Amino acid sequence: MDNTKTKASLLLIYTGGTIGMKQDPTDLTLKPFNFGQILEEVPELAKFAYRIDSCSFDPIIDSSDIEPSSWQALARLIYGRYDDYDGFIVLHGTDTMSYSASALSFMLEGLTKPVIFTGSQLPIGVPRTDGKENLISAVEIAAEKDGEGHARVPEVCICFDNMLMRGNRTTKVHADNFRAFRSENCPPLAEAGIHIRYNDALIRKPADWNRRPALHTELDTRVSILKIHPGITPQVVQDILCGSDTRAVILETYGSGNAPSKPWFLDLIRRAADMGKILLNVTQCLAGSVDMDIYANGKALKEAGVESGFDSTTESALGKLFCLMGETPDNAEVKKLMRLNLRGEISK
Repeated sequence: MDNTKTKASLLLIYTGGTIGMKQDPTDLTLKPFNFGQILEEVPELAKFAYRIDSCSFDPIIDSSDIEPSSWQALARLIYGRYDDYDGFIVLHGTDTMSYSASALSFMLEGLTKPVIFTGSQLPIGVPRTDGKENLISAVEIAAEKDGEGHARVPEVCICFDNMLMRGNRTTKVHADNFRAFRSENCPPLAEAGIHIRYNDALIRKPADWNRRPALHTELDTRVSILKIHPGITPQVVQDILCGSDTRAVILETYGSGNAPSKPWFLDLIRRAADMGKILLNVTQCLAGSVDMDIYANGKALKEAGVESGFDSTTESALGKLFCLMGETPDNAEVKKLMRLNLRGEISK
């Protein structure tokens, strides 16, 4: 076995979720098990000869209850143990995994080591679980080094159903299929088959391998999401766009960035823009990009003060706004930074 692999040390962090559940033989309910005993549940991990330590959130968190404070705790944990390990695997419920992976990608700047999220649709203790395969692949990828001894994938990723995807490009698309996540606007960073095939040209590398990452835990969560739909009412739009507690609004629009052209709607957009709010346009479509110069309706949004989110996912836009707004009170500066590709989250 490659010497760089035998010496790999990894930290397994269990935040909660289906993967960490076992069926109680008495009452048949699903209950969390002690992740210190992970090698007993997945004995295949011992064959790698890695040092694998584990820790759990206390209490563990159902992914539906994940909040920005959970991301802050997770980012601080990884940052605090950063020098002790070659990589980190985060076991997380699937419902909000894309939100968490997106947020962590912005909270940890300049990574030189992998932070790989994974989980499962079935508990790890049931016969047909997808949890073992997902975990084994995540562990092997997290330990992988290149010819110079650097981490092969120093990014925040999601490993699920044999695919390694950039975390801030993913969306959960299926509630009960093993292929729960997609990354339609960005190809996978790696695919696990008989061998793991890496897309090295796509993987982002740090400017300086010797520097520790920068930690950004100041988050401003005053962001609302407005999903455009037929029949949307002026009162709903006004409440979301012009609410006093909202600093930014993500507009989920049709197609390439289109929304109603009715005067009342555009008047409210202009009113919110005049209030200094950050208005970001992302498409409701799973794939493709916002381009507000194609159609008149999109151009009207642009002229009213709406910024393009390009091909960003809603999850990524939310995490990016939280972080940037937490860094500065200057909305003009946030808008400028939102146009930049900071962590591979948009195709620019």
